Amino acid sequence: MTIWEMLAVFVAGISAGAINAVVGSGTLITFPVLLATGVAPVTATVSNALGLVSGAISAAIGYRAELAGQRRRVIRLSIVAAIGGITGAALLLTLPSTAFETIVPILVALALVLVILQPRIARAVQRRRELKGEPEHPDGGVLLMVGLLLASVYGGYFTAAQGVLYVALMGMLINDSLQRINAVKNVLAAVVNSIAAIFFLFVAEIDWTAVLLIAIGSAIGGQLGAAYGRKLPPTALRALIVAVGTIAIVQLLIRRFG
Repeated sequence: MTIWEMLAVFVAGISAGAINAVVGSGTLITFPVLLATGVAPVTATVSNALGLVSGAISAAIGYRAELAGQRRRVIRLSIVAAIGGITGAALLLTLPSTAFETIVPILVALALVLVILQPRIARAVQRRRELKGEPEHPDGGVLLMVGLLLASVYGGYFTAAQGVLYVALMGMLINDSLQRINAVKNVLAAVVNSIAAIFFLFVAEIDWTAVLLIAIGSAIGGQLGAAYGRKLPPTALRALIVAVGTIAIVQLLIRRFG
């Protein structure tokens, strides 16, 4: 890499770390930049996943106040996310690169619709439970576990917009504030990125310059994103998720069909 390419990757890492802390989809910033510097697609995906681990951890630390009282929930969901993450990482090295690209924009679009409708859906689910006398699942129940497993398989494979999927699923099935759900999302992203990174260390080709630049940048960005993202009211946070998710869909479609 030239010095200017290294600077571009570093700045992309800061931007990705910040946007991942608040919404997700930071990979759609770093991944194209890595490709533009000449890194091969699979190597770029692997190096990006490794680099973003520090950003995800940084964001989770930034949201530590919102994580208070969620230890049991985080542990249970993290186990599911880890299983999905390592499965997705293995698929990255065995499936053709286009395997997920057709279905991903559809998944993200569905997630955005769910984010928009989340307050209504959550209230409807709560009323249904009250009418049937069903106990509330503090961790979302089996349905959330299955959804998170599938979302984490995708996250281990590519990571782009996995945060949108997490927020949509948890927002529907967990009765809690959007900021606290966002805090859990950051932990799950850290788990998936970390487990995939460990897997990649042993089996994949890695661009260590890119990893270092993204790691430092995303760690800085994670703190910046958490500092400002925690102050957003639920409506503004939901609007930001939808805006970023829409941009993600456009980029994914361009990458797939452009």
